[in-house]
Amino acid sequence: MPVSADSFLRKHKSVYIDTSVFIYFVEKNARYHKICESIFENIESGAAKASTSTLSLLEVLVKPYKLKRDDLILSFYSLFTTYPNISWIDLTLGISDLAAKLRAEHGLKTPDAIQAASAISHGTKGFICNDRIFKKVRDIDCLIIDDCV
Repeated sequence: MPVSADSFLRKHKSVYIDTSVFIYFVEKNARYHKICESIFENIESGAAKASTSTLSLLEVLVKPYKLKRDDLILSFYSLFTTYPNISWIDLTLGISDLAAKLRAEHGLKTPDAIQAASAISHGTKGFICNDRIFKKVRDIDCLIIDDCV
């Protein structure tokens, strides 16, 4: 039985959004768009607040730049710069240190370690992603998008 994103958002009024969720939403991914749309509607209405690392912008723009898809680049910038109730977490020395520790303890890739460390350092327990590797990190409660469909 699928997990409910709505119940996860009721449990966690503040959530951290990993890069994949932005990509599914903007690119209208056939499998995941409906659930991501629901997540972003909750954020837009203020039912939940969200945060993400500035690293997410780097990650979402690589493919559109490679494909020379200015329309996608503009869509991502529009979402990232105008969407309400999303805050940005800059990479700091403290986040870098925690990311190194998480990478060493759990074998996370550097970008994943930065994402998890950003959420933890921001005090956000609810973490929305689509990568089970984050389940290894005890300080966050993960909603895996695949479990919602």
